[in-house]
Amino acid sequence: MRLFAWTAFVVAVLALLAWYLSYTAARLDRLHARVEGSVASLDAQLVRRAEVVRELAGAGVLDPASALLLADAAGASLDASDAVDLKEEVREDGIGAARTATESALTQTLRATLTPDVVAQLRDEEDGLPELLDLLRSAGQRVEIARRFHNEAVREVRRLRARPQVRFLGLAGHTLLPTPVEFDDRLPDGV
Repeated sequence: MRLFAWTAFVVAVLALLAWYLSYTAARLDRLHARVEGSVASLDAQLVRRAEVVRELAGAGVLDPASALLLADAAGASLDASDAVDLKEEVREDGIGAARTATESALTQTLRATLTPDVVAQLRDEEDGLPELLDLLRSAGQRVEIARRFHNEAVREVRRLRARPQVRFLGLAGHTLLPTPVEFDDRLPDGV
């Protein structure tokens, strides 16, 4: 009877260990899927922001130099969001350095061209410009939120993958370790 009890105990421990490892692997898979979804969401918000900036640049109310700078920066952002490249980025490492540099450049161009005085003048206009500035503010806030959600998902994946049992048993498979996305996304003052 004693051998049977020990055998049952060992089988129960092994079953519990197998369940735990299976649960951890499934959780890791869900977290990786969440990271991929957050990259797609971040890309969608970046595209939305670039489209609003392009619309503002084409509204004909900014000085020509500012409008050209904004249109060029928005065009570069939209070019960087090509769907084929996005799929590669998600598979490789999230949003790459070139894309983050492009998005930071768009943000810096926004801050350089939309000074508080320019924003105040645009808000005084009657032909839909206050609504366009509100759209820009909304798009900028959504970019900030999407980036925060993505970075939180990356932190959770990294925290789980740092556990010794995950590393030792290779529960992550061949999936690359995701990286956080860092770029300048602070809106101009007054927008």
